[in-house]
Amino acid sequence: MSDGIASYAPKYVQIMETLRRRIADGVYPINEPLPSEPKLMKEFGASRPTVVRALNEMQLLGEIRREHGRGSFVMPPSSARAAEHAGPGLAVLDRQESSTSMQLVTVGRQSASNPAAALLGLAEGAAVHLRRYVGYHDSIASELVSIWASLDVARVTGIDHDGPLSVPVRQLMTAGLKERLTRIDERLSARRPTEDESELLGLAVGDPVLSVLGSVWDSTGRTVLVVEVVLPGTLHELEDSYIL
Repeated sequence: MSDGIASYAPKYVQIMETLRRRIADGVYPINEPLPSEPKLMKEFGASRPTVVRALNEMQLLGEIRREHGRGSFVMPPSSARAAEHAGPGLAVLDRQESSTSMQLVTVGRQSASNPAAALLGLAEGAAVHLRRYVGYHDSIASELVSIWASLDVARVTGIDHDGPLSVPVRQLMTAGLKERLTRIDERLSARRPTEDESELLGLAVGDPVLSVLGSVWDSTGRTVLVVEVVLPGTLHELEDSYIL
């Protein structure tokens, strides 16, 4: 590694840190593309899933944006700072859906199941609106997103639209409810996937998933949305550092 990144760090972290340093140094200017995945694979001697993992993590953190068929582009620093501590659930709220990067699985009335019902303050089995889709990055299924809302919230905000949302969920919610979204509480768990999750994400037998379950509050203190992002464990890792 010519950029001085510790060789003992996971390969995808090495890629992220090198790209970040080059962005900071102006090698890759704002709104300009990063090198293509094949070029990054060759430079770092990495597999495609490792490169995709690095780019996915940077996108979730608001450092880059990925456009199907075009590549990855550097985001302005202000966007990156705003999303510095953003989790997958928050990223879903600010995403513009595209038929080239996601596939709708379910849009419509469903019976709420725990814990979504409990987080929305509803009885288990109550009718809710469910929006579920598989997100793709360069043809790789990288996440399964589920968004639950009460039927009235879904109707007045327009998130019950049966096609890709051209306006981010956060904007639709704010306009429809006349209230700001002020908070999201996320809970992370590692678990075995359900049969549906395995099929939709193309998981191999024994592959784990990371589930990020978020409850979204508006300015009145009401939970108006529940968002779950299910991530293939083979494509995503979580790391932290502690002072000893």
